[in-house]
Amino acid sequence: MDPRFTDIQNHPENEIFAVVFYPDRIYHAEYLNATRSSRYRYYVHEVRNKMDITVMKGQVFLDGNYLTNFVRIEYRAGRLVEQAREKERFLRDNVMAYLRLTSKDATTTADGTVRLHFCNWINAYQVELWESLEPPATKRHDIKVQSLMGRDGHIAHHRQFDVLLDKIDDIKQVELAFSESDIDKPTGYKINNQQWDNDYFRSYQVPNTQTPSAPENTVKVDNYMLDFQRGWFFDDVGKEVLPVRYQNAMTEPVSADYRDPQQNPLANIIEMRWVLQREMGSSIVYFHEVTIPPGTVEGTHRHIGSEELYYIFEGDGIAYMGANDDPKMANDPRYPIREVDIFGIGKLPVREVAVHPRSVIYTKSGGIHGIRNLSPDKPLRFVAFGYHSA
Repeated sequence: MDPRFTDIQNHPENEIFAVVFYPDRIYHAEYLNATRSSRYRYYVHEVRNKMDITVMKGQVFLDGNYLTNFVRIEYRAGRLVEQAREKERFLRDNVMAYLRLTSKDATTTADGTVRLHFCNWINAYQVELWESLEPPATKRHDIKVQSLMGRDGHIAHHRQFDVLLDKIDDIKQVELAFSESDIDKPTGYKINNQQWDNDYFRSYQVPNTQTPSAPENTVKVDNYMLDFQRGWFFDDVGKEVLPVRYQNAMTEPVSADYRDPQQNPLANIIEMRWVLQREMGSSIVYFHEVTIPPGTVEGTHRHIGSEELYYIFEGDGIAYMGANDDPKMANDPRYPIREVDIFGIGKLPVREVAVHPRSVIYTKSGGIHGIRNLSPDKPLRFVAFGYHSA
């Protein structure tokens, strides 16, 4: 780790940056495979996280000299543990990962299956892919590190990834899906129905057509995706991102807000501009802009295991929140109780709240929300973050 990080952050006026920028310290000082020998040092160029996954890329140095480029995968396996448990199995010491690397210009890709090993030091499964396992001509690997090396080792080399590891900064996207090991330990039996954590068949939205609720706008994927692009700028989302249109969003035919598409194919249509989806890290699923046209409604619904935040920036309307979700609303006549249809649940009591520019609705797991535009001629617009609770 560069000692300047310590010098800078030890200044009292910079104490806040020790919190905001703490990964600068962690990823230059944490336990990586070759650090069990003091002869090796890592320079971590970039780190990306999504759910239980951490991917790093950078360089390895031996005795102070550049040795090789690397990509490191760490996986905490929370979802895969549950998948295996349903089959009455434990994960044991290894899991498998399907890995796909893509270059910045998307012209170069490489994929394959790699084995991850459980590491007690980080309490996670991990593997490091090195561009080369060969030491310099005048050097030898430390035996403590060399014992970890091999095609299926903690430090692995897979020839198909060399072309991308050679230019480590050009790796833009890493796609991953994880499965149980192919061998059940300690019995030694082959597992023929390996369970997968592939982002639970996540999909993302693309405006391939402006037909409301068209299936062509939903793209199904079976992998997690971590993006190493460092920034995105949109000069005008309204011009640069086409909307995906939905009819009767979060409403059912039994709901009072439902409009029969056969009778009126243009009734109760809302628009969502999906600004960022798979590009986002951590547990964030999406950031999008929602337009509720005059007289339409986004059906009232509940999130379980996820959270969502609405920030209204244009228009006025009525929102609904679970009757007891925000205690400060109790006994306040400004927030009367109504009974409305909740998507997939039935009728429940909610609080009716007036919303306008700068109103915020924040819904935790188990909370209820929906929003209605009562204006006869003006749209209601808000931006929304959706993310998993854990």
